[in-house]
Amino acid sequence: MLTVKNINQYYGGSHILRDVSLQTTLGKVTVLLGRNGVGKTTLLKSLMGLVPIKTGSIEFDGRAIEKATPYERARAGIGFVPQGREIFARLTVEENLRMGLAYKPGSTPVPAELYELFPVLKQMLHRRGGDLSGGQQQQLAIARALAAGPRLLILDEPTEGIQPSIIKDIGRVIRMLADRGDMAILLCEQYYDFAEELADDYLVMERGEVIARGPGSEMAEKGVRQLVAI
Repeated sequence: MLTVKNINQYYGGSHILRDVSLQTTLGKVTVLLGRNGVGKTTLLKSLMGLVPIKTGSIEFDGRAIEKATPYERARAGIGFVPQGREIFARLTVEENLRMGLAYKPGSTPVPAELYELFPVLKQMLHRRGGDLSGGQQQQLAIARALAAGPRLLILDEPTEGIQPSIIKDIGRVIRMLADRGDMAILLCEQYYDFAEELADDYLVMERGEVIARGPGSEMAEKGVRQLVAI
């Protein structure tokens, strides 16, 4: 679905992304790991067009998108769940979900499947987003990204500040979405055990470049936990 080749990005005189290449595949979870400050979030923002790349190429579903705007990438079928969730605190849960349908006709209903994936959202449809717990807000952010039916879902640190029970629920949903076979998932994560459990493929970043990659089944034997340990 997504093919990234040798992208580079700079902030001022700092070389933030260094010839980064990666691929995602329908039906698979690709996990991106690395310590704080190695360029993971910058990479994800570059994939969404929120940060321009200096050189390299980004293809989605066979089409070059490195010059496309963020909304064009969303319309093409890329869903993004940013770090920190960034829900609309003053809008209700239902209104937040409808924001995920912003480029669809106004009569487009919120997919019922979202309430099956995250039952708590149906119970809180008319509650303001800012009144939800951190874990509930994260579920809302993921559901909002799923509302338009993306073919690639990008998640940036979805377990950050979340209670263990909801981490398990989020992991279950990610696995279920991948196993359907019609979506690719790129998961940026610092919680190693969560990442290892879900990874079909993995990449490790250090100082803006990919230093290790391979099948998720090999993470333990390749010592990936030690590569990302603080």
